[in-house]
Amino acid sequence: MGDTVRVHYTGTLDDGTTFDSSAGGEPLEFTLGEGMVIPGFEETVEGMKPGDKRRQRIAAGQAYGERDEERMIQMPRSELPADARVAIGDRIRLQDEMGHVHAARIADLGLETLTLDFNHELAGQALTFEIELVEIG
Repeated sequence: MGDTVRVHYTGTLDDGTTFDSSAGGEPLEFTLGEGMVIPGFEETVEGMKPGDKRRQRIAAGQAYGERDEERMIQMPRSELPADARVAIGDRIRLQDEMGHVHAARIADLGLETLTLDFNHELAGQALTFEIELVEIG
């Protein structure tokens, strides 16, 4: 694979909201070519040298993908524990038959069902990153 790099970054949405940042913490470390970060982020870092700074807007398709309506699933409320208190927007984790855990957001609550959104919370959004390459190891 490629070089291991350490970067400081700040990620913002088109409305200027910061959704993630390494400011005040340790730089993010990853190895180029291993798919550890979203494709557009990795492409932005490629070719940078320590001390270089870049600002890059990454389309949804090169970030967390487009929203997929097939990832919106209805589930009977009866499948939740009887004492579960849930609200729209809550994040829950569910285990499938194979033992894999999946995160979902409650998108809608009905009397008999709830609608779960298994899309990544940033799916469908372009992301802008301010990136500084700190080190190549």
